[in-house]
Amino acid sequence: MGKSTERPQPEKHTIKVLIVDDHPLFRQGLERALELEDDIVVVGHCEDGQEALDATQQLQPDVMLLDINLPTMNGLQVARQLKNKNHEVAIIMLTAYHDEEQVLHTMRAGAAAYCAKDVTPEQLVDIIRAAAAGLYIIDDQQMTPTEVETWISEHIEAIAGPYMIDAEEHFIPLSPREMEILQYVTHGMSNKEIAHRLGISQQTVKNHMTSILRKLNVEDRTQAAVTALRRGWVRMHDIDN
Repeated sequence: MGKSTERPQPEKHTIKVLIVDDHPLFRQGLERALELEDDIVVVGHCEDGQEALDATQQLQPDVMLLDINLPTMNGLQVARQLKNKNHEVAIIMLTAYHDEEQVLHTMRAGAAAYCAKDVTPEQLVDIIRAAAAGLYIIDDQQMTPTEVETWISEHIEAIAGPYMIDAEEHFIPLSPREMEILQYVTHGMSNKEIAHRLGISQQTVKNHMTSILRKLNVEDRTQAAVTALRRGWVRMHDIDN
């Protein structure tokens, strides 16, 4: 009878996690729960958005647990800045309550998951592992990047409601260039992608975006996109890929 040999098991990749929340007890509770997992290590914790940006640059975490309500800079702003910098950290947005529009804002900001704070430790660990593997998680459903893009498009249209039959009846306060940029924003393009598409600088796109938000009296890109769809100014199929 031949000698039995055990096949060596491949080493698990250790997932580096950064915790960002302004409540010390909640941070400590998260850290204690994650310390029980062999493949997860908490590399740091922060209290506000600016600290999170600095720590992400320094610690290079794989996953960030990010509270949506932070002092000085909220979670959505942090996520957008990291997305604009093309940072690969997977962001799991933590919130005290579930709201469909907030989920949409979160996913468009570049997060990998939207998670209520009453999630069980076991569920959170599963979400962390899925996000670290490049998946997106919405309402316990795991999605690929392509699937989440489809989800975002469908939900923008659902929130925007039916298109106006005759958009010409409604005054559009934007210039032709701003309308062009807004169309690309509606399709989820970043400033960098829009700049490349139009052959202009990112700063020029940023300046136009500032003007668009001011004219539409909205706070962010998602609200601008929803406004454009609701008023019938653009449609999701208007742009050829």
